[in-house]
Amino acid sequence: MGVVTPSTDRTPKQDRSRATRRRLLEAAVACLAEHGWAGSTVSVVAERAGVSRGAAQHHFPTREDLFTAAVEYVAEERSAALRALPVQGRTAVVAALVDLYTGPLFRAALQLWVAASNEEQLRPRVTELEARVGRETHRIAVELLTADETRPGVRETVQGLLDMARGLGLANVLTDDTARRQRVVAQWAALLDDALN
Repeated sequence: MGVVTPSTDRTPKQDRSRATRRRLLEAAVACLAEHGWAGSTVSVVAERAGVSRGAAQHHFPTREDLFTAAVEYVAEERSAALRALPVQGRTAVVAALVDLYTGPLFRAALQLWVAASNEEQLRPRVTELEARVGRETHRIAVELLTADETRPGVRETVQGLLDMARGLGLANVLTDDTARRQRVVAQWAALLDDALN
C-alpha cells in the first residue's frame, strides 16, 4: 500500500544522474572544441550543461577527470557509430574514418593533447586515453576495410590511412578543407583497393 521498492525509488535518480553526466560530457567536448583548454573550466562546462558547479564536481572531482572522460565518452560514441556502419565500399569507409578527425571530437582531443604537452598531471591520462582510442580505431578500420593484417604491409597501410586522416583533420582546423579532402579520400580509397585486394 503505497510502499515503494528501493529499486523503483532509485531508478529515476539514477536516470537523472546519468543524464546529468552525459550533459556534462557533451558540454565539455563542445567547450574544448570552441574555447580550448584555457577557456574551458568546470564552471563554464557546468553552466553550458545547465547544472551547478557542485553537481559537476560530484560527477568529476577534477578538471582533468571531466575533460579526459568527455573525450573518451565521445570517442566511444563515435566508435559505436563506426561499428554500426553498413559495409558500403571502401570510399564510404575512408570518408567515415576521415570524418573522425574533422569534427568537434578531434578539435577537443587536439586541445587536450596540447594541454597535456605542458601539464604533467594531465599527460599520462591523455597518453593512455589516446593509445586506447587509437587501438580501437585501428581495429574498427581493419574490420570495416576487411583488411587481412596477416599480409605484409597491410597493418602499415591501415595505420597510414589513419595517420593521413589525422593530418586532414589538422589541415581542417584553420580553414574548411572539404573540397580537397573529398579528392584525397577518393584517392586513398583507390589506393586501398589496390593495396588490400
